[in-house]
Amino acid sequence: MPVEIEKIIKKLQQACALAGVKLTSKRKNVLIVLLNSQTPLSAYEIADRYKAHFQGSLPVMSVYRILDFLIKEKLVHKLETSGQYISCAHIACDHQHEAPQFLICDRCGSVMEVGMKKPIVDEIERSVLDTGFTLAHRQLELHGICKHCLNRS
Repeated sequence: MPVEIEKIIKKLQQACALAGVKLTSKRKNVLIVLLNSQTPLSAYEIADRYKAHFQGSLPVMSVYRILDFLIKEKLVHKLETSGQYISCAHIACDHQHEAPQFLICDRCGSVMEVGMKKPIVDEIERSVLDTGFTLAHRQLELHGICKHCLNRS
């Protein structure tokens, strides 16, 4: 396991212990699968990579339960437009997390997580509330072409 991922896992184990929740080996391994991925993964892709990497099977229903836990603990995000999952880009940061904004490349599938400043989120929320609509999620998913793909054109 790369040193950076080891460091993240150790920090997360301490944070989970302080929060009174367990980062079990299966939860840790699912998180490692996501941390090692360059692109978002579906639950089925996670199960396949888990099996290949850890030589043990993990039913897809278990993957979904684990992902629910990891999302609740703010370690993983679900991309609503694709139904795929990605580890939080700020997973090891000590600062307050901003509302996530995901820049999704339609060519290569890469995703960049960018935090939105609170005043921007507040303005969007106020505008939405003015219509009588209630937000269920405060993340934005924006599709386009990344810098790497634009340079290859």
